[in-house]
Amino acid sequence: MHAQLTVTPARLPEVLLTTAVVRPVFLWGAPGIGKSSLVRDFAASLGLDCVSLLGTQLAPEDLIGVPQIVDGRSRFCPPEQIARDEPYCLFLDELNAAAPDVQKAFYSLILDRRIGSYELPAGSVVIGAGNRATDQALARPMASALVNRLVHVHLRAAPGDWLAWAAGHDIHPWVIEYLTQRPDHLWSPPPKTEEPFSTPRSWHMLSDLLRSAGDPADDETIALLAYATLTPAHAGAFRAYLKVARHAFDLEAILKGDARWPAEPGDRDLLYFLAETFRARLVKDLPADKRHASASVRQFAFRAKGLLVELAEISLEMAQLVIADDEAGQPRLPSWFLVEAARDLPRLVAARA
Repeated sequence: MHAQLTVTPARLPEVLLTTAVVRPVFLWGAPGIGKSSLVRDFAASLGLDCVSLLGTQLAPEDLIGVPQIVDGRSRFCPPEQIARDEPYCLFLDELNAAAPDVQKAFYSLILDRRIGSYELPAGSVVIGAGNRATDQALARPMASALVNRLVHVHLRAAPGDWLAWAAGHDIHPWVIEYLTQRPDHLWSPPPKTEEPFSTPRSWHMLSDLLRSAGDPADDETIALLAYATLTPAHAGAFRAYLKVARHAFDLEAILKGDARWPAEPGDRDLLYFLAETFRARLVKDLPADKRHASASVRQFAFRAKGLLVELAEISLEMAQLVIADDEAGQPRLPSWFLVEAARDLPRLVAARA
């Protein structure tokens, strides 16, 4: 399903408080961005138990129940975990991954809030969740009758929200420090091949593994854990970051002139990480139009051009990485900065072209 608008995890409780208390909601989002935990937290905030049903592990009879003869007539008895006397939150996880007959079994529960003769207690909420077909995840087409019974909310990963959450949930400081510098690495699209990829969930897993490994963990162990949980490029950058954190190299020190780019052959991974971080800093701080640049930003741009020259003297490849276009072939850095960089270092821009 295409998302016209998305919400962040921080705003989701407010949205659910408006929608889920009056109508059933379906929460769309990529794998690993926290849909399930957010629903459980929302239910807890309302003082409701959260009953989770996993669509991929259900058969229609698991919802409808088994027949019982009462006064010569059959009556279906829904399962105990659904047929409750007190209001609760019914969470239908991976609903759109369920078989069509299972999805169909949910129709009356979602729209009419009842199964057979059983009706959900007043004050109960119904929330479904699932991945999108574009996420390379198991997702079946949702029938229009089911689509039209639900309020559709699309969730996106938000680094600021996750870092605020991480600070109070014992996430390893290395993970927090790294994602503070590289928030763009919190999430990456699921790959078409079978390999790990970065999500808030996988960063949480890495944090747990680092806690288990103990400190100090050796570089080989860190590499094993990172590549076992993250997008390969992010794992390599995280490994390099820890080398930076454990040594005297720091981008802020380089920007201030208190340190220089690492130049030893064995420092290539450090240099790669610092070059990527330098590029991210330029993308963040340089305005698209130079006329909107303050005096301090102009001074920063002047310093950045000098650092590009120094970086190119050590590795032209790394300097090219800083000014490289994105995956779609679009410039990451503003054109005015690239023009000025060309005057200071023509061979860098010529190589880029």
